[in-house]
Amino acid sequence: MSKAERPFDVIVFGATGYTGRLVAEYLAHGHGRTGLKWAMAGRSAAKLAEVRDLIGAPADTALIVADSSDPASLAAMAGSARAVVTTVGPYQLYGEPVLAACVAAGTDYADLCGEPVWMRQMIDKYDTQAKQTGARIAFSAGFDSIPFDLGVLMLQKAAVERFGQPVPRVKCRVRETKGGVSGGTAASLKASLAAIAAEPALGAIMVNPFGLTPGFTGPAQPPADKPMLDEATGSWATPFVMAIINTKNVHRTNFLLGHPWGTDLVYDEMVLTGPGEQGKAVADYLAVTPMIGTPNDPLPGEGPTPEQRANGLYDVLFIGELPDGRSLRLGVKGRYDPGYGSTSRMIAETGIALTQSDAPGGIGTPGAILGEALVKRLEEYAEITFAVED
Repeated sequence: MSKAERPFDVIVFGATGYTGRLVAEYLAHGHGRTGLKWAMAGRSAAKLAEVRDLIGAPADTALIVADSSDPASLAAMAGSARAVVTTVGPYQLYGEPVLAACVAAGTDYADLCGEPVWMRQMIDKYDTQAKQTGARIAFSAGFDSIPFDLGVLMLQKAAVERFGQPVPRVKCRVRETKGGVSGGTAASLKASLAAIAAEPALGAIMVNPFGLTPGFTGPAQPPADKPMLDEATGSWATPFVMAIINTKNVHRTNFLLGHPWGTDLVYDEMVLTGPGEQGKAVADYLAVTPMIGTPNDPLPGEGPTPEQRANGLYDVLFIGELPDGRSLRLGVKGRYDPGYGSTSRMIAETGIALTQSDAPGGIGTPGAILGEALVKRLEEYAEITFAVED
């Protein structure tokens, strides 16, 4: 059957996990999306039913049994949906069978992957087939890397409107975040390090800002690997743990769109810690204090309370600079904690936006495939704002 005739618009694969349950809960309660046909998928029908009742989803919500180790079940799931959103990671351990099933069926796909080595391997292996089947594949459809990917996209749009040209230099500065690292993010980092240890050549992809742009390498990028006084903001800045994936996705979006922001784009990300000696002390402390990869990391499936999610937030500044000294600023602000509350909304809206897109198939990014259409959905439904500040 054609994609338009399939029984489900969106299937949430991994709906019994912590983040998957939040995605299902978000879809179950509408948020202005009447008529969406969606289903919950996972390994256990009993657990799916339990989660369905726990989140207050309608009793007739479809439950689909599918397992990453059972290719036939994945093929059946992919063939019944226009889009699959999967929260089952680490993706380098569990993701390829789901991705392969979606590519084969021409089914759109979104995940929360922050594992650049695996992403590059999947691009090399499946991009051509996805273009042939029409499957639109959107990696990194959560806090890594939607606010950054789309933040640069909207900054460049504003730059063209104001200056008549894109800016070749973009600085991303994280002004504030409130919310912990997810267990899935910690597990993904550990899996990535294990993969590199087993095959050291893969480390070259991890450290290369253009690791996701096959055949293209742009100019040298700022290392952003030690504390510095950031002249653009007057604040001290320290390395940002998510930069290793976000920077690659920003360059991949520019690459896939045909370099509308130029082949000379220079982009970096850092966390602002404040001015003066206190700001410097905080920057120095954070630079040597691991945020991920410690014995205290949450386990996959663990997460904050509803109150903690509701009280979370993030505030990210993008500064675009022209060689003549002119500059432009844009802020991306989100309600809810970035790792769970906001991420679950982002991937849900990405899945819905994919079903409404007429973009060609292939392995892309949310910015390259969906662009401003996704920005509008996030502003309308997910309580994320993108606003020029000067």
